[in-house]
Amino acid sequence: MQCDIGCQKTRIENLIRQGIWSAGAEGIVIGLSGGIDSAVVAALATASVGSERVSAFFLPSKTTPVADEADVRILCEMLELQLQIIPIDDVIEAYRRMDGFVEKPHLTGNLMARTRMAILYYQANLRNRLVIGTSNRTEYLIGYCTKWGDNAADIQPILHLLKKEVYLLGEEMGIPAAIIKKEPSAGLWQGQSDEKEIGISYADLDSTLMFLEENNWKAENEMQEKVLSLARKSVHKRLPALSLAGSCPISP
Repeated sequence: MQCDIGCQKTRIENLIRQGIWSAGAEGIVIGLSGGIDSAVVAALATASVGSERVSAFFLPSKTTPVADEADVRILCEMLELQLQIIPIDDVIEAYRRMDGFVEKPHLTGNLMARTRMAILYYQANLRNRLVIGTSNRTEYLIGYCTKWGDNAADIQPILHLLKKEVYLLGEEMGIPAAIIKKEPSAGLWQGQSDEKEIGISYADLDSTLMFLEENNWKAENEMQEKVLSLARKSVHKRLPALSLAGSCPISP
């Protein structure tokens, strides 16, 4: 980390408060998955604005591991957050009735991610709150996210942190051990694992990305070439939509 854990926590909490204040919003909406990223963000948001201004949602599907709900409930109890559970299976079934629908894990998984974000934005609109994102730098740089799904948000408080740094922050903030030790998974299909799907461990991803950034994004071995390829192919996920429109002259 460029500064210690306490420094990071303070900077992030200030970012969250600034985001709410500048938008004239009344609080935060967060989707909890039972994983480390959303748990850390929930803890940061609560520390920043108080539990009464954080609306927590768990949006499971039939492929969501049973343990995730239990972990989310424990986290919300620890943070004194009121939790609302909204299953998304009926929405996904409606998509399946579309003409020409193709059932493939990655296609359905993307629909799940976008459905969850649509629900979170509805809840945010309802409450005059902002949606807070849970994406980390490791996944962001290689494009391991769904466009307009889990990478959509009004505030992205941990987007500058590598996965290993998120774990360090989680340990410092007292995130339950069951969440910290859990194998990372989006739960988009049975047996899904983030590291298996990517084909590289988070430890290797973090170290490789650090090397590439320091080496001006020039790869020197096969692992680095693979990670660099992932980063290049996913550039469109990190840029605004292509257009011929000029920039807005109003600055925040």
